[in-house]
Amino acid sequence: MPNDEQNGSKIAYDEIAPFVGASVLKNKKVYKLSGSFTDSIPLIGKDSSSKGIKISKGEEGLIIDINIIVEYEAKIPQLAWELQSAVKNEIESETEQKVSAVNIHVQGVHLPGEEEE
Repeated sequence: MPNDEQNGSKIAYDEIAPFVGASVLKNKKVYKLSGSFTDSIPLIGKDSSSKGIKISKGEEGLIIDINIIVEYEAKIPQLAWELQSAVKNEIESETEQKVSAVNIHVQGVHLPGEEEE
């Protein structure tokens, strides 16, 4: 598990993912996080709130990739901007880690009345 040492504190990237997920899901225009096939396999000790979130270390800070499914009437460019700002602010204030990029990947659109698979 990759770790980052900064300001004398050690934070595991998978400990940051739940903060990212919570920040994203506060926005009502996000239907849910969207993970890959491997995210759907239950693993012992793995938190499902990190599904669809990848965090890596770049030269100038954390790089966060978030896969989401949006609600039907969401304005995607505006939503992406809102999510980027919210996630960056939350992670930097909660963990004292610098965030250099938040990449939003829209994987689909949830239609009204569409049932969960």
